[in-house]
This record gives sequence, structure tokens and C-alpha cells, in this order.
Amino acid sequence: MIDVQAWAEYVVEWAAKDPYGFLTTIILALTPLFIASALLSWKLAKMIEARDREQKKKQKRQENIAKAKRTKKD
Repeated sequence: MIDVQAWAEYVVEWAAKDPYGFLTTIILALTPLFIASALLSWKLAKMIEARDREQKKKQKRQENIAKAKRTKKD
């Protein structure tokens, strides 16, 4: 079984002895996650923009249909 306390002590000791190596390793390990997060955020923003455009288009269509119906009644 993994001894979490021993592992944590090792990591703290490593960070204390070689802070630049520790930070470099952490940054290299997290870089793919940052890239994935940026790509997913960009994709979500594009999806939200497309949904908003579609909703505006539907709303304008409904308004035009309502306007046409009012004009026929007059």
C-alpha cells in the first residue's frame, strides 16, 4: 500500500532542496491541462455564440410572423 505521508514528505523535501526543478516539473505536468482547458473554453464560447445567434434568428422570425398576422387582420 502507498504511504501517503512518506510520499508527501518526499515531495516537500524535493521542493525545499530543488525549488526550480520542482516548479519546472509541476509546470510541465500542468501545461497539457492548461491547453485542454483553453481549447474547451474556446469551443464552449463558440457554441454559446452559435446558440445566441440561432435564438435571435428564431425570435426575429416569430416577430415577423406575428407582424404578418396583425397586418392580415387589419
